[in-house]
Amino acid sequence: MSKMITIQPVSRIEGHAKVQIQLNDQGNVEDAKVHVVELRGFERFCIGRPIEELPRIVPRICGVCPWAHHLASAKATDMVFGAEVPAAAHKLREAAYMAHTIHSHVLHFFVLSGPDFVMGPDADYSVRNVVGIAGKVPDIAKKVLHARYTAQMITQKMGGKGIHPDCAVPGGWSKPLTQEELTQLKQMADECMDFALYAIDFAKKELFPRYLDTVKSFALINTGFMGTVKDGALNLYDGDLRLMYQDGTFEDFKPEDYLDHIHEHVEGWTYLKFPYAKKAKDFSMDLDAPSGIYRTNSLARVNVCDHIATPKAQAELEEFRNMFGRPAQQTLLYHWARLIEIVYAAERMKELFDDPDILNPQTRVAVSPRAARGVGSVEAPRGTLIHDYQTDDKGITTDVNIIVGTTHNNAAINMSVKRAAQDLIKDGKYDQGILNTVEMAIRAYDPCLSCATHTISGRIAVKVVIVDHKGETMATLMN
Repeated sequence: MSKMITIQPVSRIEGHAKVQIQLNDQGNVEDAKVHVVELRGFERFCIGRPIEELPRIVPRICGVCPWAHHLASAKATDMVFGAEVPAAAHKLREAAYMAHTIHSHVLHFFVLSGPDFVMGPDADYSVRNVVGIAGKVPDIAKKVLHARYTAQMITQKMGGKGIHPDCAVPGGWSKPLTQEELTQLKQMADECMDFALYAIDFAKKELFPRYLDTVKSFALINTGFMGTVKDGALNLYDGDLRLMYQDGTFEDFKPEDYLDHIHEHVEGWTYLKFPYAKKAKDFSMDLDAPSGIYRTNSLARVNVCDHIATPKAQAELEEFRNMFGRPAQQTLLYHWARLIEIVYAAERMKELFDDPDILNPQTRVAVSPRAARGVGSVEAPRGTLIHDYQTDDKGITTDVNIIVGTTHNNAAINMSVKRAAQDLIKDGKYDQGILNTVEMAIRAYDPCLSCATHTISGRIAVKVVIVDHKGETMATLMN
């Protein structure tokens, strides 16, 4: 008889999800779905607020990536007000964002996904975690914790708060940077740079060679990609969106024109929407012939960019492309791409701190309410983040749409999980190591499900499963 395997909760991700794997009568995988079992719904209660409040509200969507929401929101409100942001404010925003990117990528690579590589995917779950890493490689654990602390303290020194920032305001940045602060920030940026180079060297020598065969075949799917470029170069804070198709061709467009290039599909079994490329005209998660599916996040960004404008990261990109080509489709290469981005973020942050304009005391301009639409976009650690706002003539928010990196990746995550399950589970045989390896397909995308959830047609779906003392389902109720 057919059987359902449930993995719940999915571990070492931001947010809550479960995986259901349907086996056929022969014990092989017929289907697999990633169910998101939480709801935030920030879009709805942003409506009716004064637009200038949104950059202070939306960082609460997520404690892991608050800077991404803060800055995307600030850029959207800039556009609503028609504000020309001073150059110093742009540089302060981007520099703080580079520190945030380092902080977030270090968390995911070493703390959330790291146990799969350091301890091994088959290790017992009791040691396959950050505590296990600290016990096995304490010197590396200390370096990781110090790097995350340093990056977080950079954002705190620049913006007053490392978590849930409120320093980017409509029209600029809340306060100028002092020379004393800049001197301290430069020293901290040097520490981040040292760690970035150490981290990618360690991974290339100690981790990736052991799993290279797995990388080449695990959860392999073929999709398009989307990321931000500026004059063709990788950029995490500003630029045009580039949508690359499976054959490597691409189109560039302004973030505010995203609706001309992206549709959003809805399925009744998840709170996550399914964006897909409008050019495809339809949506399909068929593993053999996907339609409209594209991916975002680190692998997408290193695929879509022509080059990286900082020298050390560019050298890493060239090595990466020599090994895997462009576009690289292997799902586990997200981890390698993250390390390249840590190097880029550290280099870019140092460049910005060396720019004398960053000390310019003019960091904001006055703004006045008006009826308008504003779209702000940044490359969140988890992928392209779009905030789209509409206001009335009093500056009150009338409509909000937020598409986060995990939402863009939703279809690809489901496809990757199904592919991994089909390759690993045969004749009904599986163990905790195999199920954890299936989870690795999700962790590769570093999903943030707290950021990504929406209501469906304004209705919150509730499912209640009643079981007896033997654990057998007696009834299922849905609203």
